[in-house]
Amino acid sequence: MSKSTKERAQAKRIVQEQLARERRRTVTLWTTVGVVAVLVIAGFIGWAAVASQDKDTSGKLTVPTAAVDDGTAFARGSGPVIIDIYEDFMCPACHQFETGAGPTLTQLVDAGKVTVRYHPIAILDRFSSTEYSTRSAGAAAAAAQGGKFLEYHDVLYANQPPENSAGLDDAKLIELGKSVGLTDQAFADAIKNKTYTAWAAKVTDTASARGVTGTPTVMVAGKKLDNPTPEALSAAVGAAGA
Repeated sequence: MSKSTKERAQAKRIVQEQLARERRRTVTLWTTVGVVAVLVIAGFIGWAAVASQDKDTSGKLTVPTAAVDDGTAFARGSGPVIIDIYEDFMCPACHQFETGAGPTLTQLVDAGKVTVRYHPIAILDRFSSTEYSTRSAGAAAAAAQGGKFLEYHDVLYANQPPENSAGLDDAKLIELGKSVGLTDQAFADAIKNKTYTAWAAKVTDTASARGVTGTPTVMVAGKKLDNPTPEALSAAVGAAGA
Protein backbone atom coordinates (compact mmCIF):
# COMPACT_ATOMS: atom_id res chain seq x y z
CA MET A 1 0.00 0.00 0.00
CA SER A 2 1.41 3.36 -0.99
CA LYS A 3 1.89 6.18 1.47
CA SER A 4 -0.93 8.24 -0.05
CA THR A 5 -3.31 5.29 0.16
CA LYS A 6 -2.50 4.80 3.85
CA GLU A 7 -3.09 8.48 4.53
CA ARG A 8 -6.50 8.39 2.82
CA ALA A 9 -7.49 5.30 4.80
CA GLN A 10 -6.42 6.91 8.05
CA ALA A 11 -8.32 10.09 7.23
CA LYS A 12 -11.41 8.05 6.39
CA ARG A 13 -11.18 6.17 9.71
CA ILE A 14 -10.84 9.44 11.62
CA VAL A 15 -13.94 10.83 9.91
CA GLN A 16 -15.90 7.64 10.66
CA GLU A 17 -14.88 7.79 14.31
CA GLN A 18 -15.97 11.43 14.53
CA LEU A 19 -19.33 10.58 12.97
CA ALA A 20 -19.79 7.72 15.43
CA ARG A 21 -19.07 10.02 18.39
CA GLU A 22 -21.59 12.55 17.02
CA ARG A 23 -24.25 9.84 16.77
CA ARG A 24 -23.59 8.73 20.35
CA ARG A 25 -23.85 12.34 21.60
CA THR A 26 -27.10 12.80 19.68
CA VAL A 27 -28.59 9.60 21.11
CA THR A 28 -27.50 10.58 24.64
CA LEU A 29 -28.91 14.09 24.25
CA TRP A 30 -32.35 12.93 23.09
CA THR A 31 -32.48 10.20 25.69
CA THR A 32 -31.84 12.81 28.38
CA VAL A 33 -34.48 15.12 26.90
CA GLY A 34 -36.96 12.24 26.86
CA VAL A 35 -36.31 11.33 30.50
CA VAL A 36 -36.67 14.95 31.59
CA ALA A 37 -39.92 15.28 29.64
CA VAL A 38 -41.33 12.14 31.26
CA LEU A 39 -40.39 13.43 34.71
CA VAL A 40 -41.98 16.82 34.01
CA ILE A 41 -45.19 15.21 32.76
CA ALA A 42 -45.29 12.83 35.73
CA GLY A 43 -44.77 15.75 38.09
CA PHE A 44 -47.56 17.70 36.44
CA ILE A 45 -49.94 14.75 36.67
CA GLY A 46 -49.06 14.31 40.34
CA TRP A 47 -49.60 18.00 41.03
CA ALA A 48 -52.93 17.92 39.20
CA ALA A 49 -54.02 14.90 41.23
CA VAL A 50 -53.11 16.59 44.50
CA ALA A 51 -54.81 19.81 43.43
CA SER A 52 -57.92 17.86 42.51
CA GLN A 53 -57.94 16.13 45.89
CA ASP A 54 -57.59 19.48 47.61
CA LYS A 55 -60.55 20.87 45.72
CA ASP A 56 -62.90 17.91 46.12
CA THR A 57 -63.57 17.88 49.85
CA SER A 58 -66.42 15.36 49.72
CA GLY A 59 -64.50 12.83 51.80
CA LYS A 60 -63.53 15.25 54.55
CA LEU A 61 -65.92 15.87 57.43
CA THR A 62 -66.53 19.60 57.77
CA VAL A 63 -69.10 20.54 60.39
CA PRO A 64 -70.78 23.93 59.92
CA THR A 65 -69.98 26.19 62.85
CA ALA A 66 -73.65 27.16 62.99
CA ALA A 67 -74.74 23.58 63.70
CA VAL A 68 -76.11 22.53 67.10
CA ASP A 69 -77.06 19.21 68.69
CA ASP A 70 -73.64 17.61 68.23
CA GLY A 71 -73.30 19.36 64.90
CA THR A 72 -76.36 17.70 63.33
CA ALA A 73 -78.97 20.47 63.18
CA PHE A 74 -79.66 24.16 62.72
CA ALA A 75 -81.67 25.94 65.37
CA ARG A 76 -84.44 28.47 65.08
CA GLY A 77 -85.75 30.26 68.16
CA SER A 78 -84.67 29.89 71.76
CA GLY A 79 -87.73 28.60 73.61
CA PRO A 80 -87.60 25.91 76.29
CA VAL A 81 -89.35 23.12 74.36
CA ILE A 82 -87.23 21.44 71.70
CA ILE A 83 -88.85 20.42 68.43
CA ASP A 84 -86.62 18.21 66.27
CA ILE A 85 -87.52 17.92 62.59
CA TYR A 86 -85.74 15.32 60.47
CA GLU A 87 -86.32 16.13 56.83
CA ASP A 88 -85.12 15.31 53.33
CA PHE A 89 -85.38 17.99 50.66
CA MET A 90 -86.40 15.31 48.11
CA CYS A 91 -89.32 14.20 50.32
CA PRO A 92 -92.80 15.37 49.17
CA ALA A 93 -94.27 14.62 52.62
CA CYS A 94 -91.68 16.96 54.16
CA HIS A 95 -92.79 19.68 51.79
CA GLN A 96 -96.43 19.05 52.79
CA PHE A 97 -95.49 19.18 56.47
CA GLU A 98 -93.67 22.50 56.03
CA THR A 99 -96.58 23.94 54.09
CA GLY A 100 -99.14 22.86 56.68
CA ALA A 101 -97.21 23.30 59.94
CA GLY A 102 -94.87 26.12 58.97
CA PRO A 103 -97.12 28.95 60.24
CA THR A 104 -97.66 27.12 63.56
CA LEU A 105 -93.92 26.65 63.99
CA THR A 106 -93.42 30.36 63.33
CA GLN A 107 -96.04 31.28 65.93
CA LEU A 108 -94.47 29.01 68.53
CA VAL A 109 -91.00 30.40 67.83
CA ASP A 110 -92.18 34.01 67.91
CA ALA A 111 -93.98 33.34 71.21
CA GLY A 112 -90.70 32.16 72.71
CA LYS A 113 -92.12 28.70 73.46
CA VAL A 114 -89.93 26.48 71.31
CA THR A 115 -86.56 25.95 69.73
CA VAL A 116 -86.90 24.21 66.39
CA ARG A 117 -83.92 22.09 65.32
CA TYR A 118 -83.85 21.18 61.64
CA HIS A 119 -81.88 18.04 60.73
CA PRO A 120 -81.37 17.87 56.92
CA ILE A 121 -80.79 14.18 56.22
CA ALA A 122 -80.31 12.21 53.02
CA ILE A 123 -82.29 8.99 52.96
CA LEU A 124 -83.85 9.43 49.51
CA ASP A 125 -80.77 9.54 47.29
CA ARG A 126 -82.13 6.47 45.52
CA PHE A 127 -85.00 8.60 44.18
CA SER A 128 -82.72 10.82 42.12
CA SER A 129 -79.94 10.09 39.66
CA THR A 130 -77.59 12.67 41.20
CA GLU A 131 -77.88 12.01 44.96
CA TYR A 132 -79.98 15.12 45.26
CA SER A 133 -80.81 14.49 48.91
CA THR A 134 -77.14 14.59 49.86
CA ARG A 135 -76.37 17.55 47.61
CA SER A 136 -79.31 19.63 48.85
CA ALA A 137 -78.52 18.81 52.50
CA GLY A 138 -74.94 19.91 51.89
CA ALA A 139 -76.16 23.08 50.20
CA ALA A 140 -78.40 23.80 53.20
CA ALA A 141 -75.36 23.44 55.45
CA ALA A 142 -73.50 25.95 53.30
CA ALA A 143 -76.48 28.29 53.57
CA ALA A 144 -76.44 27.92 57.36
CA GLN A 145 -72.77 28.78 57.33
CA GLY A 146 -73.72 31.91 55.43
CA GLY A 147 -76.42 32.80 57.98
CA LYS A 148 -79.37 32.00 55.70
CA PHE A 149 -80.46 28.47 56.62
CA LEU A 150 -84.18 29.08 57.03
CA GLU A 151 -84.44 31.25 53.94
CA TYR A 152 -82.66 28.61 51.87
CA HIS A 153 -84.64 25.80 53.50
CA ASP A 154 -87.86 27.46 52.37
CA VAL A 155 -86.67 28.18 48.84
CA LEU A 156 -85.54 24.56 48.42
CA TYR A 157 -89.04 23.34 49.23
CA ALA A 158 -90.57 25.99 46.97
CA ASN A 159 -88.47 24.53 44.13
CA GLN A 160 -88.61 20.88 45.14
CA PRO A 161 -87.94 18.56 42.19
CA PRO A 162 -90.10 15.45 41.72
CA GLU A 163 -88.90 12.09 42.94
CA ASN A 164 -87.16 9.89 40.36
CA SER A 165 -85.74 12.94 38.61
CA ALA A 166 -82.17 14.24 38.50
CA GLY A 167 -83.04 16.91 41.02
CA LEU A 168 -81.73 20.45 40.83
CA ASP A 169 -78.20 20.73 39.50
CA ASP A 170 -75.47 22.57 41.39
CA ALA A 171 -75.87 25.68 39.25
CA LYS A 172 -79.54 25.89 40.25
CA LEU A 173 -78.70 25.34 43.93
CA ILE A 174 -76.27 28.25 43.69
CA GLU A 175 -78.84 30.37 41.86
CA LEU A 176 -81.44 29.72 44.59
CA GLY A 177 -78.87 30.79 47.16
CA LYS A 178 -78.40 34.09 45.39
CA SER A 179 -82.17 34.62 45.47
CA VAL A 180 -82.05 34.64 49.29
CA GLY A 181 -78.91 36.74 49.62
CA LEU A 182 -76.20 34.06 49.47
CA THR A 183 -74.11 35.87 46.89
CA ASP A 184 -70.65 35.29 48.31
CA GLN A 185 -68.24 32.95 46.56
CA ALA A 186 -67.85 30.80 49.67
CA PHE A 187 -71.41 29.50 49.30
CA ALA A 188 -70.95 28.62 45.64
CA ASP A 189 -67.56 27.03 46.32
CA ALA A 190 -69.01 24.88 49.11
CA ILE A 191 -71.55 23.44 46.67
CA LYS A 192 -69.08 22.95 43.82
CA ASN A 193 -66.45 21.40 46.10
CA LYS A 194 -68.95 19.20 47.99
CA THR A 195 -67.69 20.64 51.25
CA TYR A 196 -70.57 19.27 53.33
CA THR A 197 -71.15 15.91 51.64
CA ALA A 198 -69.49 13.98 54.45
CA TRP A 199 -71.41 16.05 56.97
CA ALA A 200 -74.73 15.11 55.32
CA ALA A 201 -73.76 11.45 55.67
CA LYS A 202 -72.88 11.96 59.33
CA VAL A 203 -76.21 13.64 60.07
CA THR A 204 -78.06 10.82 58.30
CA ASP A 205 -76.15 8.15 60.21
CA THR A 206 -76.82 9.94 63.49
CA ALA A 207 -80.54 10.15 62.71
CA SER A 208 -80.60 6.43 61.93
CA ALA A 209 -78.84 5.68 65.22
CA ARG A 210 -81.55 7.70 66.97
CA GLY A 211 -84.28 5.55 65.45
CA VAL A 212 -85.33 7.81 62.58
CA THR A 213 -86.59 5.62 59.75
CA GLY A 214 -88.49 8.09 57.56
CA THR A 215 -89.16 11.72 56.83
CA PRO A 216 -90.54 13.89 58.08
CA THR A 217 -89.92 12.73 61.62
CA VAL A 218 -91.03 15.29 64.18
CA MET A 219 -90.21 15.02 67.87
CA VAL A 220 -91.44 17.36 70.58
CA ALA A 221 -89.42 17.24 73.78
CA GLY A 222 -87.95 13.95 72.58
CA LYS A 223 -91.33 12.29 71.82
CA LYS A 224 -92.21 11.42 68.24
CA LEU A 225 -95.46 12.74 66.83
CA ASP A 226 -97.09 10.02 64.76
CA ASN A 227 -99.32 12.56 63.03
CA PRO A 228 -97.52 15.93 63.10
CA THR A 229 -100.44 18.20 62.28
CA PRO A 230 -100.42 21.84 63.42
CA GLU A 231 -102.92 20.92 66.14
CA ALA A 232 -100.81 18.00 67.33
CA LEU A 233 -97.75 20.23 67.44
CA SER A 234 -99.47 22.86 69.56
CA ALA A 235 -100.90 20.24 71.89
CA ALA A 236 -97.55 18.50 72.33
CA VAL A 237 -95.79 21.78 73.06
CA GLY A 238 -98.48 22.61 75.63
CA ALA A 239 -98.10 19.18 77.23
CA ALA A 240 -94.34 19.78 77.45
CA GLY A 241 -95.04 22.79 79.65
CA ALA A 242 -94.71 25.74 77.29
